Amino acid sequence: METAALLKKYNVAAPRYTSYPTVPYWDNENFNANGWLGSVASTYATCREEGISLYIHLPFCESLCTYCGCNTRITKNHSVELPYIAAVLSEWRMYVDVLREKPKLKELHLGGGTPTFFSAENLGLLINGILQNSTLAPDAEFSFEAHPANTTSEHLTTLYSLGFKRLSLGIQDFDPKVQFLINRFQTPQQVAVVTTKAREIGYTSVNFDLIYGLPGQTIPGLADTIAAVIDMKPDRIAFYSYAHVPWLKPGQRHYTEKDLPLADEKFALYQLGRQLLDAAGYKDVGMDHFALNSDSLFQAMTEQKLHRNFMGYTNKHTHLLIGLGVSAISDSWTAFAQNPKTVEDYLNKIEQGRLPVEKGHFLTGEDIEVRKHILNIMCKENTMYNEGIPEQVYGRLLPLLRDKLIWVTEKEIRITTKGRSFLRNVCMAFDEKLWLKQPKTQLFSSSI
Repeated sequence: METAALLKKYNVAAPRYTSYPTVPYWDNENFNANGWLGSVASTYATCREEGISLYIHLPFCESLCTYCGCNTRITKNHSVELPYIAAVLSEWRMYVDVLREKPKLKELHLGGGTPTFFSAENLGLLINGILQNSTLAPDAEFSFEAHPANTTSEHLTTLYSLGFKRLSLGIQDFDPKVQFLINRFQTPQQVAVVTTKAREIGYTSVNFDLIYGLPGQTIPGLADTIAAVIDMKPDRIAFYSYAHVPWLKPGQRHYTEKDLPLADEKFALYQLGRQLLDAAGYKDVGMDHFALNSDSLFQAMTEQKLHRNFMGYTNKHTHLLIGLGVSAISDSWTAFAQNPKTVEDYLNKIEQGRLPVEKGHFLTGEDIEVRKHILNIMCKENTMYNEGIPEQVYGRLLPLLRDKLIWVTEKEIRITTKGRSFLRNVCMAFDEKLWLKQPKTQLFSSSI
């Protein structure tokens, strides 16, 4: 079967599997903050030498990018910065109190929103506040997301001095028509300036985010964008499918479905992007990611050390991820917890001296087993069952097996080269909660 036909066949609503169970299937009714903190303490007690991961959500943006599916707060009022930083540091101290010592940081990531909405000085206050209540692992890795149009030399210099060596720049597309529709503006020149400056300072890895399937996007336009990107030679590239979910993100109603590439056009955009990136020396890493063979993400994949969590793919494996800030999600390996989704609710809980977790899920033994196989497929492209593949899983895998997207033995499932574009579809075969309770409305974006 031709690739285009396979893409069309498997283009179904599918989770991105940054967790299992996925958020819509969490058992929130049986979740409570005390139990969550108990799971954090328990996991830390067994994995303290490994170190922990820390994610900080900085939700503010000066303008709404209409394509965006992230949790954001749009404002030009920068007086929000210091109160928010104070709240995040208060939340961090609550976790440090539970851990009963300054934990070892192995990984720290600033996401958003637009982290570079904050001034360099205030980001310095935030990170110094975090570091005062932590120690650093010898191989600690700090990274942040940045908007090319507002990232200054001061941002780059300040964060580098605090240990940041990686940054990710949101590009999406350079086509002026696309940028108008999605209300996201940056030129190749702006991106080149930030990229060059970062490398001069000493940043060791620069990632560019690109999206296919955006409104107004065309084959020639995307080809021009990728050509400009390749000229700048980022170390990593994330090449995502646009998720059209206007029922969740009203900003996407700035345009209509008529502005979006049709299914065959979107498949063509996807295939073009992959071909151009491959020709430029970028290697497939997990799902939607590409890296030069000199980058640590590619090296982690070749060494079978790639990991995936709520921050995406990483070369650092930890069992405890703490998320700070509005809507941030934490993972203790045996439980998940999410903070309130509005700034007001988050700040109110902090002011009351309460840990700001709003919902979550305690994993069962079955959950942990399923999670293991999904992580293996997402990160290692294979998984093994000790006592043979369960009958129901094997049955769901049969169409993928017939289409030669996977290779299967009695106990092992392995992704074929052709199957690398279909990791989400393969993982759905393990997702017992999804099959037990099929959603009545669309909860997830399409897989391609």
